[in-house]
Amino acid sequence: MYTYRRYPIVAVRGEGCRLWDVDGKAYLDFLGGLAVDCLGHAPQVVVDTLQRQASQLIQTSNLLYTTPQIELAEFLTERSGFDRVFFCNSGAEANEAALKLARKWGKRERGGAYRVIAADNSFHGRTLGTVAATGTEAYRKPFEPMPDGYDFVPFDNVDAIADAVKDETVAVILEPIQAEGGINVPGDRYLADVRQLCDERRLMLILDEVQTGVGRTGSLWAHTQWGIEPDVMTLAKGLGSGFPIGAALAKEPFAVFEPGDHASTFGGNPLACSVALAVQREIEALGLVEHVGVVGRYFTERLSDLKARYPLITDVRGRGLLIALALGEDAARDMLDDIRDRGLIANALNARTLRFIPPLIVSQEEVDEAIDILDSSLAAR
Repeated sequence: MYTYRRYPIVAVRGEGCRLWDVDGKAYLDFLGGLAVDCLGHAPQVVVDTLQRQASQLIQTSNLLYTTPQIELAEFLTERSGFDRVFFCNSGAEANEAALKLARKWGKRERGGAYRVIAADNSFHGRTLGTVAATGTEAYRKPFEPMPDGYDFVPFDNVDAIADAVKDETVAVILEPIQAEGGINVPGDRYLADVRQLCDERRLMLILDEVQTGVGRTGSLWAHTQWGIEPDVMTLAKGLGSGFPIGAALAKEPFAVFEPGDHASTFGGNPLACSVALAVQREIEALGLVEHVGVVGRYFTERLSDLKARYPLITDVRGRGLLIALALGEDAARDMLDDIRDRGLIANALNARTLRFIPPLIVSQEEVDEAIDILDSSLAAR
């Protein structure tokens, strides 16, 4: 179905940070499968793991235990401070699980409280439940009436959250950095103040780290940069470096699902869990979280140099390798077409914002190549 405005590219092969189309043209990929391909294209560790696991066990259903699922759950909980994991197939499914946890917890612990506070310009998924929690009207409007139970407030404004709390409020869901909404980075105190408010009002704090998690922002989980821990965290995208998998992690008091409450036929299958575990071990072995911090700062500095030379650029913002280039006029889509013709793939979040989310393995030399393409495009305007 016609659900994407696709680029005029038919991709047939990828390696590292490069893609080749059906005509043999090479592209530097700074879109990375929408922040998914953290190890780049066709990483050998994923290829080897897929081949090995597929020859042993692909799927069993969650009526049985499997070693890959147990090992991945142990790996994630040990490195995150959470106690329980629900595995699924996507970020939207992970957020659905989190929202259902909030409602079940509200019934059990908060006298039936069910309403969730979310932020304007947020994005939490495309299912009916997660689009209802998404604070962007354009995503909700085609499918109204929305399911009830969501209240929206400005991002980076803890007082607005406090004012929105009702007797029926059970949870707050936020992205540590709003990704689809424009790469909006909150102030230094925001998440800590939200954490304190949730503790005082006895609300569940859900952090959607579908895009910011797994090293994307220069720490394994973005929320640690603000010195807090949520009650529930959701992951997907970089978790499997291209293989579909999602996860909702919860602290023990909030992991209230019981048999029959929630499930997934394919979620946590041995193939997906084996790949995700191999990917996470590779991220550790290569020191990619630290690498993202270094190369991300370098990329931001190079983009800031362009900003100093071209008045069209009004801002460079983001953390790690989640970076936006803001423009002073509606030029983002024209620039996107031009840089693509010059061999660089990125995407436009709106008419004035370009987003760069390359694989975590990207080198400074590849950043320089991307900057040269952007420089030539800006100079030609």
